[in-house]
Order: sequence, then C-alpha cells, then structure tokens
Amino acid sequence: MSRINTNTVSLLAQRTLSQQNASLNTTLERLSTGLRINRGKDDPAGLIASESLRSENAQIQAAIGNAERADQVINIAEGGLTEVSNLLTELQGLVGQSANEAGLSLEEKEANQLQIDSILQTIDRIASSTSFQGTKLLNGTYDYTTTGVNSSELSEVKIDKAKVPSGGNITVTANVVTSAQTGQTFLSAGTGNLLSGTSLTIEVAGNKGIQQFTFASGTTGTEIVAAVNAFKDVTGVSASINTASGAYVQFSSSEFGSSQFASVSKIAGDGAYDTAINSATATGGSTSVKDAGRDAVVTINGTAAQVDGTKASISTGSLALTVNVATAFNSDGNSSSFTITGGGATFQLSPTLDLGGKESIGIEAVTTGRLGSNKNGHLSDLASGGSANVVTGSVDSAQSVVTDAIKQVSKLRGRLGSFQTNTVGATVRALGVALENNAAAESQIRDTDFATETANLTRSQILVNAATNVLSIANSTPQNVLRLLG
Repeated sequence: MSRINTNTVSLLAQRTLSQQNASLNTTLERLSTGLRINRGKDDPAGLIASESLRSENAQIQAAIGNAERADQVINIAEGGLTEVSNLLTELQGLVGQSANEAGLSLEEKEANQLQIDSILQTIDRIASSTSFQGTKLLNGTYDYTTTGVNSSELSEVKIDKAKVPSGGNITVTANVVTSAQTGQTFLSAGTGNLLSGTSLTIEVAGNKGIQQFTFASGTTGTEIVAAVNAFKDVTGVSASINTASGAYVQFSSSEFGSSQFASVSKIAGDGAYDTAINSATATGGSTSVKDAGRDAVVTINGTAAQVDGTKASISTGSLALTVNVATAFNSDGNSSSFTITGGGATFQLSPTLDLGGKESIGIEAVTTGRLGSNKNGHLSDLASGGSANVVTGSVDSAQSVVTDAIKQVSKLRGRLGSFQTNTVGATVRALGVALENNAAAESQIRDTDFATETANLTRSQILVNAATNVLSIANSTPQNVLRLLG
C-alpha cells in the first residue's frame, strides 16, 4: 500500500460491515417482533398475500361472533317457548278434567276456569316479555310481513324462512295443478224411504275411528245422513245427500288427502240396497268399500311442493313456507299470489356480506290470540266468556284448540332447534376450520421462523465482528507509509 488518500481496502471493509449490520438489524427486528414481514420491502408479494389473509380472518371471526350471537338469541326464545309448552300441557289437563261433567261440580269447573284464565294471561306475558337486548322475540316481531294474501284462496300462510333482499320483496305464486279429494263411498238412496221391509246394519270407518249403525225398515236417506253425522267427530266421516247423478247417500272423509279414507261395510241385512255400496257411482256395488282421498298437486314459485291433502309446503335455500289451499279454491288450474315484504330474524353467518351469506328464520307470535288454528279456534276462546271456556262453552272445542296450540309451539321449537344445530352450529364449526387454515397460511407467510433467524443472528454477529476487525486492519495499513519516510 503506497497510496494513502484513497484506502480502497477500508472502503471495501466499510461496505461489507454496513451490509452485515443491516442483515443483523433485520434479524434482530424479526426476532423481537416475531414477524418475518414488518414492512413492504421485506417481501412485497408476501405482504399483499398476508394482508389479504388477515382481512379474511377478521371477516371469519366476525361471522363466528354473529353465529354465536344468533345461538344466544335462539336460546332465549327457546327458554320462553319451553315455559309456554309446559303451560299448554297443564292447560290440556284442566280441559280434560273439566269434561267430566257428572263428577265435577259447578264450583270446581269455575275454579278450573280461573286457572285457565291465569295460564292464558301468563302465556301472553311470556310472549311479551321474552326479549334480547330489548327486542321482543315471541310477540311477532320476527314474523314475516305479507301483502295480497287472499284468505278465500289460501286459508293459512305460514312462512318459516324467506331471504328478502334489502329494500325488495319476494312474490310467491301457488298453482293448484290437480285438486285434492276426500275419500268417498256411496249408498244408493234418495230422500225417500231407503229400506223397505227389512233392516240394514252398516259399519262406517274413517281416520278417527269406527261406528256401527242399524237402520230399521222405512229409514230415509236423510235420516241416515243425520245419524252418521252425529258421530262424524268419532269416525272422521260425514254423510250427505248427493243428487248430482241420481239421489244417493254419500260418505266422505272429513279431510282431504291420501292419508284420509271413508269405509262402509254391510254387517247384516237382506234388503235390496244391501249390496249397493260403491266408491264411484250410486249404482252397481259391493258389500264393503274403502276409498282413500287424494293429495293435491301444487307448485309454489315453480317448485313442486310437498303436499298433505290441501296443505302444501316447500323448503329451499331462500324460501320455506306452508300454504293451505282453501276448500272453495281447491280446483284444477287455480293460481294465487301474494308478496313477502320483510320481517323475520336475519343473521349474517358468512364472511361475505351478501344475500347468500345471510340466514333468516321466522318466529311467529305465541300469544293466545295467535296460538291455535283458523279451523278450530284460538287459545283466547278458552278465556272466561269465550266460546270454548270450560264452564259454559264447548270442552271438545277447547281440547282441539289446545292440541293445535301444542303442535304449533312444538313445531316452532323444532324449527328453532334445527336452525341452531344444522345452520348455526354447522356454520360455527365450518368457520372455525376456515379460520384455523387461514391463520396457518398467514402465519406461514408472515411470521418469523425462529430456528432460521437465530441461525442468521449467529452468522450475522460473527460476520459483523469479522468485518469490524478487518476494517480496523484496513485503517491501520496506510501507516506503513511512514516507514518509507524513514
């Protein structure tokens, strides 16, 4: 080294030392923060990927929180419904007890009615007080709202689920492709004498039970109709005079559908009409005929509905509802439409905020004015002064109303339980797996590998020390020039 103005060896050592210090600082930063990527320059592509994954993780965590909140809401509703169900069971016992007329005094019936009134008031109180953060759950707040429902066409509309677009609505169209029928059998007769010179014993059976009738000589068709109809609540079969194609007695199941039937059998008798029992016309005949009804064929918004008699239901990803075709509307080719405008309890259970990521469930009111059915009446009819009170009203009607209410509440509890298990529960589990995998992917890209970085730290420390020593030597080398100056 004979030049001192420019010490190239020192410059080389300085540059190398600077690089080693930068590498050491990077390693120390990664070890202290636990992150491999602390700024964009560390790994631009990795930063983009990891930020996207972190955003997805935040969305998934929010969706899991939403699902858990939905489970809590349903739990509170279920708690209220459990109490309502217990009260309905107690109510059923009081109604049954009150039907024992000969063994119950007026005072006891009145005492039972007081208990019934108290139960009805409690049911209404539970319906109005069961709430989550101030929002009532069982008073119809989360029931769906509709417009355009024609009760003379669709006697009952119950919506379990409807994904209504924000600010929009859903139009529902029910088409009766094929009408429902009752089970029907016929006995040749007019309104005049059915039997001449002999008696006839027949057995009438339906879904509810069986009853035997014996008619004396000279009994008219009108009298047969009256006798059979007196027991229609027992048998599930009603009778009428049909004059459409010749006068005859017609036996029909009380309800529509393939599960309903009407059966008439000759037990005894030798008259001319003994064998005139038929399932299609008033002539010809057999000694015993059983005829089943027919379910209607219905489409709802183009989807073939599951039908029981006249009650049609569909369940798709966006719509689940049940409609009951009114008797007067039960004809081939009829169509009825209505609009779902909103309502329902809607939960965001997906990380993606769109209609597909939302789940909705309807929670109808469980007040005494809503529990029951249009056919048999509602729980409010059991109150003092109501048509089904147990003191002066019909206990038979009361029992039917309570039975309908129990089925209604049980079905609602079943729907809520299914929503919790199959929708909310499955969603939480699936989102948990997604969160785990996303977090693992994000960690793989962004987090520090301590095994690697500790090895890099040792290497960088050695190289920094070596570069420092080399720089010291390089800086002292020009002093050798002094020897030349002697």
